[in-house]
Amino acid sequence: MKLVDSSGWLEYFTDSPNASFFSNAIEDVKHLIVPSISIYEVFKKLLVETNEGIALQAITQMQLGKVIPLDEPLAINAAKLGYDLKLALADSIILATANLYKATLLTQDEHFKDIKGVKYFSKRK
Repeated sequence: MKLVDSSGWLEYFTDSPNASFFSNAIEDVKHLIVPSISIYEVFKKLLVETNEGIALQAITQMQLGKVIPLDEPLAINAAKLGYDLKLALADSIILATANLYKATLLTQDEHFKDIKGVKYFSKRK
């Protein structure tokens, strides 16, 4: 299983330099999990930077993977991870979701750089 964090989705949708690092995981929808918080983050960012139509198209593609809602046990686990690793709310939820599904987390977010189960790609310009 693979989980692409919000930064990876945005790279993919904007065809930015690291898009190729995320494309295989994103297009392999049978093995893709998508935290609901990532849908929020991607939709909001695309809404601000483009328009609602483009944002909705992106979300439609994200929903091809298995969308994982935030429930109470996942929230508690995310809070513990956030506390232990000093991660922000969304990052904690994303990592907890990856851990729950034993998924590899693909990211270019430096907060995840040295965490077990994470495949980090440095941001290219």
